[in-house]
Amino acid sequence: MTPKTQIDLDMRALQWFARLAIMAIPRLRHYQPLRIISEIRGNLAREIDFRREAQNVKRFVAAFAEWPTLKIPDVVEDLFCETVIVQERSGGLRIEDPAARPDGPRLARNFVEAYLHQIFVLGVFHGDPHPGNLFITKDRRICFHDFGLIGFLDRATRRKLAAFTSAFIHQDADWLLDASIDLGVLGGEMDRGVFRRGLAEILADYAGLPLKDWSLAEAFLRITRLGRAQNVLVPLDLLILMRTLFLAEHAVRILDPEFQLLETLQAKGPEVLNAAMEQANWMGTFDRLKLDMLTATQDLPPMLRSWVRQLMEEGGGLSLSLHVRELKDLNEHIDRSSNRLALGLVTLGLYVAGSLLMQHSIGPRIFGDFPLLAAFAYLIALWFTIRLVRAIAQSGKL
Repeated sequence: MTPKTQIDLDMRALQWFARLAIMAIPRLRHYQPLRIISEIRGNLAREIDFRREAQNVKRFVAAFAEWPTLKIPDVVEDLFCETVIVQERSGGLRIEDPAARPDGPRLARNFVEAYLHQIFVLGVFHGDPHPGNLFITKDRRICFHDFGLIGFLDRATRRKLAAFTSAFIHQDADWLLDASIDLGVLGGEMDRGVFRRGLAEILADYAGLPLKDWSLAEAFLRITRLGRAQNVLVPLDLLILMRTLFLAEHAVRILDPEFQLLETLQAKGPEVLNAAMEQANWMGTFDRLKLDMLTATQDLPPMLRSWVRQLMEEGGGLSLSLHVRELKDLNEHIDRSSNRLALGLVTLGLYVAGSLLMQHSIGPRIFGDFPLLAAFAYLIALWFTIRLVRAIAQSGKL
């Protein structure tokens, strides 16, 4: 059995078990277990496909070709397929090796600068920087391995993440709240005062810590927990980023336990953000704006003619259609409730009919003394009962 087949079988079994768990305990739906399983399944499928990993390696080799502080072993052409990949031979010291400690502060700084470039400029980052995937080469460069898991951030998300990071650095709770909402970490119908107090408490905790103990990853995680009360689902790429930040900060602490992340962010942040903004395609943005305006001016005359014709034909005012989403949702809710009520009444009637048939022993018998018609009525009633319970469990509400 191939790894891909084994993963498919295991994930299907896990999904089946999760569905049963949700039916038994409806509140588990709040944690989105099926979504989590689906994401795990997708990540595993990507990680075992070495053709995709080879493409990732090439992308990073090209991006950091001019960086003297990093080493990324390239893929050997024509020697990779779905199940096999061959890269340039590489090796060196593990980052926790005592022999690497004299260069620890410089290596930690180079490592953080590389990740700032990946996250805010490239928009693609190595998603698994644990100590087993990092080496220190003989010429004292950081070597990255295992590009099976990488994360992607589009330009809009990078800009929002930059605002989030800046708000964290400046200890501004209002700014951090707005940035968290823009990122999708917080949302829904919220009391801004409550969330602002929660964010202010998080920032106050960090204000009392030495700079070397500040953690952007931990702050990000604590803020996402504030959003759980609103059932906010954090986007997958941000989840990968959060995991990556934890691993990256752990690697930095190994290289230099006294490393001050905040100081580096303050020093390098503006430079990285300026580089990211220079990549914005302003001409493309203006070209799109001009095209949209041209399209609107061409569509406006026919629209006006249509309204004038409607006025002349009907002799009254313009007819406007108003779509209220809440009313549509209410209609759907009423339809579902009516259907469930009708099915419940039919089910109750079948139980009563089965009981009457059983009491009067009407019709042929099975298993000795059991009336066949009663058994049939009970069977259909049981099936309808299961359907009702399943529908209620899926909605999460009685």
